[in-house]
Amino acid sequence: MAIGILLALLGGAFVCLQNTFNANVKKRVSVWSTTALVLLLGFLASLAAGLAFEGTGLFRFQAQPWFWFSGILGVGVVACVTQGVQILGPSRAISLIMVSQIFFGLMWDTLGWFGLEKVPFTWQSMFGVLLISGGVLLFQLGPKLEHPERSRKSVRVRESVKE
Repeated sequence: MAIGILLALLGGAFVCLQNTFNANVKKRVSVWSTTALVLLLGFLASLAAGLAFEGTGLFRFQAQPWFWFSGILGVGVVACVTQGVQILGPSRAISLIMVSQIFFGLMWDTLGWFGLEKVPFTWQSMFGVLLISGGVLLFQLGPKLEHPERSRKSVRVRESVKE
């Protein structure tokens, strides 16, 4: 279980880092160029790693055919998250993404959708989602981080007013 927790935490760090990088790439090119670049490089890296660790077993697909196309969902993930991070900033965007993932994960577990084992709904789970959502709301309503360039301008304005 400790390894699973460590991998989940590491995955979260990778997601945040990747989305921050993606938002910086998107400042220079379109969201679609960013998405194509991210998914192409991800494909090449995972192909190389898969071949290195699994050999030709990499190409033995044993899932339902519609699950093979989950990579297409990656287009929506990269496009939406990249733009969200650029507009809201990494911490705000990722916190909202996290709440969305937890809510939909709970819903899909409870309904047993997408081949998942049906997990009974509990009020404790819903309370947990609401508690996390409340924390994100408090975070969103917290003090706005001032942009460094704006800070320098406001200092210059205050100094010129004093003179």
